[in-house]
Amino acid sequence: MNYDVIIIGAGPGGIFSAYELTLLKPDLKVAVFEAGHALHKRHCPIDGETVKSCISCRSCSIMSGFGGAGAFSDGKYNITNDFGGTLHEVIGKKRALDLMHYVDQINMRYGGEGTKLYSTAGTKFKKECIQHDLHLLDASVRHLGTDINYVVLENLYAYLQDKVDFYFDTPVESVAIVDGVYEIVCKDGRYTCKQCIISVGRSGSKWMERVCKELKIPTKSNRVDIGVRVELPAEVFAHLTDELYESKIVYCTKGYGDRVRTFCMNPRGAVVNENTNGIITVNGHSYEDPAKQTENTNFALLVAKHFSEPFKDSNGYGESIARLSNMLGGGVIVQRFGDLIRGRRSNQNRIDEAFITPTLKATPGDLSLVLPKRILDGIIEMIYALDKVAPGTANDDTLLYGVEVKFYNMEVEVSEDLESCNKGLYIIGDGSGITHSLSHASASGVHVARKIATQ
Repeated sequence: MNYDVIIIGAGPGGIFSAYELTLLKPDLKVAVFEAGHALHKRHCPIDGETVKSCISCRSCSIMSGFGGAGAFSDGKYNITNDFGGTLHEVIGKKRALDLMHYVDQINMRYGGEGTKLYSTAGTKFKKECIQHDLHLLDASVRHLGTDINYVVLENLYAYLQDKVDFYFDTPVESVAIVDGVYEIVCKDGRYTCKQCIISVGRSGSKWMERVCKELKIPTKSNRVDIGVRVELPAEVFAHLTDELYESKIVYCTKGYGDRVRTFCMNPRGAVVNENTNGIITVNGHSYEDPAKQTENTNFALLVAKHFSEPFKDSNGYGESIARLSNMLGGGVIVQRFGDLIRGRRSNQNRIDEAFITPTLKATPGDLSLVLPKRILDGIIEMIYALDKVAPGTANDDTLLYGVEVKFYNMEVEVSEDLESCNKGLYIIGDGSGITHSLSHASASGVHVARKIATQ
């Protein structure tokens, strides 16, 4: 079948590309190919009773499908150029922010109305953080929550389903240039298009690397973020989360000069498993509905690692650490902070006797056997630093889940229109290595759609 535009990947970048194209050029014939399930078929089998841990489904419903890996996230849209990617370096700071605000307006129109927009501007906590050698980054944060985020996706799909051809459970095997058009090869057939948008997210990193080699698209290595997910009583961070919701705090370690940052803060949320290329890691969710909230808050502490010659495989490095955790714990490992400091392995008795109830069933263990010393030292140093602005962070019963790894695609060389060296082939979202967040990925999709609509 022939199309004007084929979009590979139905994550935020792909969704917002399709949405904007239907508004600006409704006569275009557009198709979206997605390796995962349709939204209503995305169900993780882990129920805590019959299925207690990851069973490695062929298509992970948490990571793939309509909505991408962000579908079951806590739905935080960070409107800022300070973090979340380097989109602003490619398309300009003002344009990037304008696009993120536009995405926010669409989310409000499709079910997000009534959710709160938080801001760190002018907050007293910025001064307090600086006094303790911590740095609070500026951002406006729209928190949809996992539940409202799902509603927004449902409504966007309801709008798009009659205007765009969706191919779910249809992995794209290859992309080739044949007689001046792009040929998309799937197991069930071949499809052609004049213009192609690739938006495969972080989970498509290996596939993206292969396509870039085949189409001779220049790339450069990116970083990998490695760390743990911290879970503690919600009261410890309530003074921050009630006002800011998401506080992105950066600390530079005294020992090594490494940057450690908080990431994906989930007030009264839950810790969850994540499956990336068959590797079980950890993440966090939170809900807008009070009935679904917990008594705990969780957030990641991550250390960014960049590599230079001769080693380039940053994702492979992160995967090896995650696989070691899986080998020792059969999945995710959990350890009390007090046990880590005392150099002893957590066991089930100590976990059960703690003054906090874990929200994820994980294997008690020893993270010092998994994480490299430099990374673990940085995380411990950061916990003590956070304890100065949020007393109780360094309590013995604070839980650390490991490992959390944020894989970034190698950065693909694109123009300011996010077009590759092959005319008509655009690479957007987290699959490009340029965006690292829901807001930046969505904005990149709108940006490319507007470019195509002008041709």
